[in-house]
Amino acid sequence: MYSRTWSAIALALLATFGVARTASEPSTPTAQTHDVRTLDGEWVYVEDRTEGRALEDQGPPMSPRLRLRVDEDALVWVRSQGREDRMALDGSTIEVPGGETIERFTGAWQDGRFTYDSETVRASDGSRVRLLRKAFEVVPDGMLVRIAIDPPDGYEAVALYRHPQDIALPEPAQATIDDLDWMSGAWVGARGSRSIEERWSPPLGGAMLGVSRTVSRGTMVGFEYLRVVERDGGLVYVAQPGGAPPTEFVLTELGTDRAVFENPRHDSPQRIVYELSAEGALSASIGFTKGGRPQRFDFTREGS
Repeated sequence: MYSRTWSAIALALLATFGVARTASEPSTPTAQTHDVRTLDGEWVYVEDRTEGRALEDQGPPMSPRLRLRVDEDALVWVRSQGREDRMALDGSTIEVPGGETIERFTGAWQDGRFTYDSETVRASDGSRVRLLRKAFEVVPDGMLVRIAIDPPDGYEAVALYRHPQDIALPEPAQATIDDLDWMSGAWVGARGSRSIEERWSPPLGGAMLGVSRTVSRGTMVGFEYLRVVERDGGLVYVAQPGGAPPTEFVLTELGTDRAVFENPRHDSPQRIVYELSAEGALSASIGFTKGGRPQRFDFTREGS
């Protein structure tokens, strides 16, 4: 079972950055390019470092995967489907009228940190409606991303990101495919108005094959190709949601009725857990390797 999760703040940021922007005048960059370029590249969420936040409430303040590119005059957030959001490096302000409100965008590199403000003000009197402040800072163990709403008194979140190649891979557990025989079979469940099924073949030839299908109101709205294969004395879970290129998760924990697969270099999910209850029901949970509230899917054997 595989899906992507987004935090509420990430959605707010997407809406903010989605506004079309026009600059009144071109400006000259003042940031030191060789310092700004430390932000360049692909970054994956590692852990929440927000002070005082409970473990179950932890998660990425933005997308769990960030792609940043440094141009001569801007930091560029490379989004999906070829979309790019440019953030000027020199502290210049871009204003975008929006009817009753005006959006003001200001970014600058200072003291080893790029800070970017998105301020919403009322067009009638210039009073502030909301301020979103984002900051990117490279530190010895990765990049800190800070998100603040109405600073200094509003909500703030801090998280660590790293380049995928700098994230340590977990130690694999020793196992054979026969150890997952309890997962085999046809499993059905529901989540809201959606029905979900997973069908796993019995262990054979060093592998188990699976397929998942999600149906809503009589229409298939999602599918996934799955398999678990033996490799180097352990097991690897391979997921292809919607037939996409494969993503691999290595087995890190194994019990008589529980299996944990992890890939901390992936954005979301990073951890997949299958469990068989004493009553014979199957559950699949997906989430981050540390903290957060995993999504759980419950199944019973078809026909039971």
